[in-house]
Amino acid sequence: MGGIIENVLRPHNPLGNLGDYEKACRLFRWEQVEEQFSWSQTGRVNIAYEAIDRHAEDPSRAHKSALIYSGADREEMFTYDQMRSLSNKFANVLRGLGVERGDRVYLLLPRIPEMYIALVGCAKAGAVIAPLYDHYREDAVRERMLDSRGRVVLTVPELVENIPFNSLPDLEHVILVGDPWRGMASWEKSFYREMSMASDCFPTAWVGREHPLLLIYTAGAQGRPMGLIHVHDCMLGYLQTARWVLDLRDDDVVWTVAQPGWLMNIVYGAFAPWLCGVELFVKSQVDSAHDIYQAIQRRGVTVMYTYPGVYRWMMEAGEEAASAYDLGSLRHCCSALEPLTPDLIYWVLKVLKIPIHDTWWMAETGYIIVANFPSMSIKPGFMGRPLPGIDVQVVDAQGNPLPPFTMGQLAIRTGWPGMARGVWGDRERYWRYFSIPPWFITGDQAYRDFNGYLYYQGRMDDVIVTRGGRVSPYEVEEVLTSHPAVAEAGVIRIQGPSGGKKIKAFIALRSPHRPTELLRAKILSFVQERLSEEVMPEEIEFCSSLPKNNSNKIIRRVLKAWEMGFPVGKLENLKQE
Repeated sequence: MGGIIENVLRPHNPLGNLGDYEKACRLFRWEQVEEQFSWSQTGRVNIAYEAIDRHAEDPSRAHKSALIYSGADREEMFTYDQMRSLSNKFANVLRGLGVERGDRVYLLLPRIPEMYIALVGCAKAGAVIAPLYDHYREDAVRERMLDSRGRVVLTVPELVENIPFNSLPDLEHVILVGDPWRGMASWEKSFYREMSMASDCFPTAWVGREHPLLLIYTAGAQGRPMGLIHVHDCMLGYLQTARWVLDLRDDDVVWTVAQPGWLMNIVYGAFAPWLCGVELFVKSQVDSAHDIYQAIQRRGVTVMYTYPGVYRWMMEAGEEAASAYDLGSLRHCCSALEPLTPDLIYWVLKVLKIPIHDTWWMAETGYIIVANFPSMSIKPGFMGRPLPGIDVQVVDAQGNPLPPFTMGQLAIRTGWPGMARGVWGDRERYWRYFSIPPWFITGDQAYRDFNGYLYYQGRMDDVIVTRGGRVSPYEVEEVLTSHPAVAEAGVIRIQGPSGGKKIKAFIALRSPHRPTELLRAKILSFVQERLSEEVMPEEIEFCSSLPKNNSNKIIRRVLKAWEMGFPVGKLENLKQE
């Protein structure tokens, strides 16, 4: 176990897959990773083949577990050979519905095996996978499906009411994993019936490395969700980060605890582990530390990748809860999404005898870009150091790298394999990321120390980061102001009582409404029907008016100052912001 010296944790695994970080930075080239894929010899590219079929064709791996699933009413195991057969069937189902290469297929699904089968089947057919969060309500689903105009959606009966059929003119087929919704309408297909009739042989759709693989919806500062396009070539980074950051070995059991529609679950909860040929564990519902501990003990989980909230569940449950389970199989923990606080790192180190390795990336980067690698010292509170082969800098407004401990914009030199290749239907919006050549500007503020460790300071825009992904405050405010009693609304992210984050709304009411607890409850109920749980305001503060500039935009930094009790001066002086 690493020791604590001067607020630095010594390397937990000096002999990890990465080895000498400085040497890797000097010598690594992405061409070295290409050699690990069959397409480097055959010229035939498709991530589904590399992740599943290649292993299924290997007698030593064909019958190895690819997916272990634990649900409330089902426990299942799928080998690589079975995943090849099932994904072939689903690819044939899509072909039978007229889905061709480049067509978008939406996945509005919870964590169930069918989602993982569909991921591979879609890729195998050359379709573009468009995952949607299973907690999206009707408005969110409509906006995203209208944007990219897909013809097919795969969902479950309990979520089908969130699909606004009448306002989606391009939608032709709804594939239901479960019982028919309304007596099997013409547009409704049964997943199990279609799969039972489909052949388990499918000629993989060979594509170019730049062929679209994923359409990932995320929020920008201006409110409208944007669909980020990622391509098959991302598999280079999926494999390398799985080896270097998750430190995957052939006998690992990997558990990525993330929302089903989030890119983290698609990459590190599916494709990246499969590219390494390891076993993936999936649990349908995770609500407590006991759920986590029980699964680790029962399934022998060796590597866990999740977000800080899960580790906080553990800490809040206490040492006694952890001591009731055999957690000896767990050898490596990673975290993403929100900054990882030092208290969580030290608590997990004390109780589980291993540290948590923080990572940083975003939907635009495609995979992990900055990490605390297993073979390196950890600096609690810092994101870590850049992935070898990727140039990450903190720059000023002109793109000049800044000296240590100087706050600036987090920037990545363009051209890494995982970089989003576009924003669906909005070329102008995409090119805003490249406003300071040769950098990709992430929209995050950061600084670096003298050893190159990066510290995340926060977003430069008003985007709110949740454990379900990024959401624009405009989306939440738009729903709030659609309530008949609400005249104005502004939302910010604040610190919760347990150290986590939550969303707070500041609301000015229309006359003759007056602030009451009943009205507060009614507004929250109104919003709950229209927004997912992840972006629901947990707190409302009524105000006589909200601070706005001359363009009538809410000045959110004043809301943050109000929340923290800081002085803001006269609002009249802020009108020019």
